[in-house]
Amino acid sequence: MRAFRRGDRDQLTALVNAHAQAVVPGALVSVNSVLSQLERDPGEFVVDPWVSERATLVAEQRGRVAAAAHLLRYSSGDEVAASYRGAGEIRWLLCWPEAPFWPDSIAAGDALATAAIAVLTDWGVNRLYADGDLPAAGVYGLPEQWPHVHAILKRAGFTPGDRTEIVFLADVSALERPVAPVAGPEVLRTLGVNGTRFSAVLDSHTLGYLEVDTSIGDAGRIARPERWADIGNLHISESHRRQGVASWLLGVAADWLRLGHVDRLLTYAQPEQKTYTAFLEHAGFREITRTTRGWQTHPMSGTSPSTKPHDRLQPRGR
Repeated sequence: MRAFRRGDRDQLTALVNAHAQAVVPGALVSVNSVLSQLERDPGEFVVDPWVSERATLVAEQRGRVAAAAHLLRYSSGDEVAASYRGAGEIRWLLCWPEAPFWPDSIAAGDALATAAIAVLTDWGVNRLYADGDLPAAGVYGLPEQWPHVHAILKRAGFTPGDRTEIVFLADVSALERPVAPVAGPEVLRTLGVNGTRFSAVLDSHTLGYLEVDTSIGDAGRIARPERWADIGNLHISESHRRQGVASWLLGVAADWLRLGHVDRLLTYAQPEQKTYTAFLEHAGFREITRTTRGWQTHPMSGTSPSTKPHDRLQPRGR
């Protein structure tokens, strides 16, 4: 058990990509993207400034990085949201599943989880969170495709939260633009809160809008020629719902994305949003995963600093 070294970068990236590809087809993250997340997470522009310490641990077996974890400590300042104030987080914990040629990799994952909790406890955090937020589009929470990681965290004392989200994916080329739902609507394209906003406007009244964010596929972040986007917002006025406005706006956005050679479109929903999930499936989206949020446990108690397994780790501070 030791701190991450730059020489681990290729093995760590392989571990990240293996987990990402089990969730999102074709996901492939560059080495630079992985290293960047270890230093700061530019995509989390609200939460990341609250981070006061970071550390990345690896469990090495016979020269192989069998497991890795990225840890965060959040500041106790007033600028930090109450639910994060003074908290620690396993931002992600990844581990190769056991195989006939490597039967003890899960033991490395268990040992790493124990070491991670010890580090976070030594930082003096007041509660512990766990997530699986990788630098890959659509990979966050604890996806159902990682049962071995679920088991490691449960054995370490974490319990899942009660929040589940569904991740949907569509091939942009398969998203059709239907006939306008009413005569004469105008498309107004502006900068929105979460990406480019497409508004359906009729007689100066906005019927609804859809936003798409293409920054999730920034150069250097995804190591493939395919480009990705996700739906940042979708809102239709009450008086124009179930009239085809949303389908029309989605088709308009898809036309725009094709002009920019964006290939894949992600979106997210909660299981209870039956109407929205039915709309997505009818439009051509496919469910690719369900992910659980809000995993949590408490810091260790009665542990002497001199006996903790991370004595030689030197986490980076901000």
